[in-house]
Amino acid sequence: GDWDFWTDWKDRRLWVTVAPIVAVTFPAAVQACLWGRYRMPWGATMCVLGLLLGEWINRYFNFWGWTYFPVNFCFPSQLIPSAIILDVVLLLFNSFTFTAVAGAMGWGLIFYPSNWPVIGPLHVPVEYNGMMMILADLQGYHYVRTGTPEYIRMVEKGTLRTFGKDVAP
Repeated sequence: GDWDFWTDWKDRRLWVTVAPIVAVTFPAAVQACLWGRYRMPWGATMCVLGLLLGEWINRYFNFWGWTYFPVNFCFPSQLIPSAIILDVVLLLFNSFTFTAVAGAMGWGLIFYPSNWPVIGPLHVPVEYNGMMMILADLQGYHYVRTGTPEYIRMVEKGTLRTFGKDVAP
């Protein structure tokens, strides 16, 4: 989805919930086909590796090659640990039902911690022209994209946050 493209869109609320729910569908389908027909327990991991290769090719040629955006502004989500958990659950328990419940739950729960080493440095607060923002917002401020709705970038500004880290109404 759109939350997977830009570092300033990878917010703490929607990206963490929407991206894993949408991303689990294709690896689960490939895993079900490979396990059901061939008893190969690495379908989700192979699907995610293929997806990751295609996304990096897309990021390099489209974002860097045509628009000259730095690659660290638009990297894909880290899905490999989630896919490994999904495959291990299927291998250990040999049940599609248990994999759908426990494996998908593991997929969603490990998603944010596995992405934090990459996203963490972009959430460092910086002061720019007397305004406090995170580094990802500063990147989005300097590299303006014409198709980006402004409200998405403005949600993460410090003035809209309360002390409880929720968006103020």
